[in-house]
Amino acid sequence: VLGEADELAAFGSRDADIGGELVLGCFEDLAPYFAPALVRAFAERCPAVTVFIGDETFETLGRRLADSAVDLGLTYDLGLPGHFKRILLHELRPHALLPTGHVLADKHAVSLAELAQHPLITTDQPHSWQHMLDLFLSRGLSPIARTTTSSFELQRSMVANGFGVAVSYTRPHGDRSYDGLPLVLKPLSDALPMQRIILTHDTRQRLSNAAAAFID
Repeated sequence: VLGEADELAAFGSRDADIGGELVLGCFEDLAPYFAPALVRAFAERCPAVTVFIGDETFETLGRRLADSAVDLGLTYDLGLPGHFKRILLHELRPHALLPTGHVLADKHAVSLAELAQHPLITTDQPHSWQHMLDLFLSRGLSPIARTTTSSFELQRSMVANGFGVAVSYTRPHGDRSYDGLPLVLKPLSDALPMQRIILTHDTRQRLSNAAAAFID
């Protein structure tokens, strides 16, 4: 037991000795909900590493990882090349976003077929809106109309103000939009795959000691 304790102490000491900088590129919709806690835990193990957190779109994140402008990416497992390594952090189940008073708001769960009868609001990230549309298309459904927004929070505010419905994976604490209006969240009755949240890096690029420690 004492030998194991010595090994753990030595391992912790090695982590504390790691220095330098780490650039963590985060898909912008996920960054506020997952990045700070990850970085806080890492800072406790490797206090000598300076971590920079950057908001990225799907497109810019892949490009900046390939160019070594970003060391690690925090993102959904969407649209990444095959040579990017994926480290699973969490899985999220999709849910429906509805305004209060909506005809579906009193149901225990809603289906994609029911949502398809109402205007669908998506973000304008290509991989994101295409993924959402594919959920409907895989069941032979097509929403009656689609509106795109520039951000996740604008999408939530548009729903809260009655412009349509949405499907989302991320659920912030407190079911209200930025302008204070309540949102109704309902589970989907369809059997849909979970969405993976991952750390990723380009395997063609050499990992720094700081990046390797962050993954560990």
